[in-house]
Amino acid sequence: MRKNRENQLPISPLWPDHRLAQELRVISEILDDNASISDLVLHDLCDKVSPQNGARGMTAEQVLRCAIVKQMHQFSYEKLAFHLSDSQSFRTFCRLPYGYTPSKTALQENISKIQDSTWQQINRVLVSWADEKGLEKGRKIRVDATGVESNIRYPLDSQLLHDSIRVVTRLLKRLNQYESISFVDHCRRAKRRCLNIRNSRGEKRKKHYRDLLKIARKTLGYGTRALERAPQWQNPISQVLAEALAHDLDLMGRVIQQTHRRVILGQKVPAQEKIVSIFEEHTDIIEKGARESLFGHKLYLTIGKSSLILDALLVKGNPADSQHVEPLLERQCQLYGRYPRQASFDGGFASPHNLKWAQGKGVQDVAFAKKCGLSIQNMVRSSWVYKQLRRFRAGIEGCISTAKRVFGLTRCLWKGWAHFQRYVHLSVASYNLVVLARLLL
Repeated sequence: MRKNRENQLPISPLWPDHRLAQELRVISEILDDNASISDLVLHDLCDKVSPQNGARGMTAEQVLRCAIVKQMHQFSYEKLAFHLSDSQSFRTFCRLPYGYTPSKTALQENISKIQDSTWQQINRVLVSWADEKGLEKGRKIRVDATGVESNIRYPLDSQLLHDSIRVVTRLLKRLNQYESISFVDHCRRAKRRCLNIRNSRGEKRKKHYRDLLKIARKTLGYGTRALERAPQWQNPISQVLAEALAHDLDLMGRVIQQTHRRVILGQKVPAQEKIVSIFEEHTDIIEKGARESLFGHKLYLTIGKSSLILDALLVKGNPADSQHVEPLLERQCQLYGRYPRQASFDGGFASPHNLKWAQGKGVQDVAFAKKCGLSIQNMVRSSWVYKQLRRFRAGIEGCISTAKRVFGLTRCLWKGWAHFQRYVHLSVASYNLVVLARLLL
């Protein structure tokens, strides 16, 4: 049985006279003012089951508040379970009854059910609430792009091949417990070749690469022959393992192909064709000019005068920033029912078309950090306004730094593309709640 919230609040002491506790108190009041947020969470928790069936689980309100505490303090689920049992302030904020503390398994199971679309809707509710309270009107915005890393190590061709061999061999071993299949374990040999590659140069290194590719192709052949017999398997476990094996073999084939092209043939493989991890295959390569490449996904942030994140757009690939001026301003129009009066963008967004389009939609002042052939008179009303908007945009760097350092936007620790999106938008919602609390305090 699943509830939205408990009608009777748990008996608890008053909030301590401490800054962090007072922030939690104000965040709690904000969530109470927006009861629709708990309804959104309840819908996800009861998506495939009726709330009237089953054992009594955590309420939607408790799951929401536990997720916010986790992201605010960057706890693991094990540490979150400990602090919920140890801290009276956290227990009061999460509305946990006396004597009850959810386990780390229950916390992970419930928090991971909240969809990324739900977190985005929660953020829209918070932005609308800030508009009603006069905290953020969205008439002056600043936009920039940043990267959120996937939880992978730096991609090396040799390591990708070794990982592929190891994962496929592990699946073949598990399949061999239920079906009779023929294969040879080459993991030790692959590991030695991987180490040899790291400690050699020139032609000798290429020789070790050829042997590692030979091992990978052999392992690929074992898996392909095993899959040919999959239609004959009746065991449900074998069928599940066969699906996982087919997925990993496809990734392994791509890794073999790109390694052969890059190392043996000396060709350049386009970034959109590369695979940088077989565990987080959704990861994109984000080039940042002359700076080091980033492996993850690009995030566009629109931040208002109050430092509130008004909009967060997560995209796949590495698109040019100039392609997203129109979509980002359209999203602001959908959020507020109007376009902003002033907008300040990073230099990568600059183009004559974007300037003309934005001004045609009623944006009075459009400032780009780099002029890129555009005159100040065409962008804004005066040089003074241009300088003010450039300084205003520079403040977004501090907001992004806070979101990365405090709320975990530097690197996503959750697995898979769906959970990557949930993690990012949970971080944005937690950041906005803290900003609103500090504005009210």
